[in-house]
Amino acid sequence: MAQIDVYDIKGQKKEGIEVPEDIFGPKVNTDVIHQAVVMYQACQRQGTHDTKMRGEVSGGNKKPFKQKGTGRARQGSTRSPLWTKGGVVWGPHPREYRYSVPQKIRLAALRESLNAKNIAGNLSCIADFNAMQKTKEFAQVLKALGLTGKILVIIDKTEANIELAARNIRSLTVVRPQDVNAHDVLLHKKILVTRPALNKILDRVKK
Repeated sequence: MAQIDVYDIKGQKKEGIEVPEDIFGPKVNTDVIHQAVVMYQACQRQGTHDTKMRGEVSGGNKKPFKQKGTGRARQGSTRSPLWTKGGVVWGPHPREYRYSVPQKIRLAALRESLNAKNIAGNLSCIADFNAMQKTKEFAQVLKALGLTGKILVIIDKTEANIELAARNIRSLTVVRPQDVNAHDVLLHKKILVTRPALNKILDRVKK
């Protein structure tokens, strides 16, 4: 069984949580992670790109030169795709990129991404924050745990005061266990989760 160490706010180990191998195993299924992450990225695309076809480009109503006698290929409009500043052939137009994958794949991707972070030693669990409300105190906890870089903090809904203490720390994101996904996990270098939030995540991702 895999084990996740639980620390206090001073960085001292308090206990360990044993996780069954069917949740956190020795290998990572990268296929489900890829499917979910590509879906999340596609859903974030605005799809507002647009190019003008020859009928949408202004001007070009006058024939550029006479039909015959010039030795050149015949042309009917300067807004033809063959001309500079002409229309665009098969260019992109506004469209919807959003699509969905089954919920089981999304949960499996979350489980496997957390497993990958745990194997790499980038998943930390803290017992609680003791009703912390100051940014300085929160920064000291991160320093005691040795967390630097881009950090994702997963807290339980009863710890809303932590959001106020953490919002002024650069490169740090706070989410709830019911909202976190594989894309959020992989986007951050370090993952810090509270004990209550970890229990809820394990309930979400169990097979």
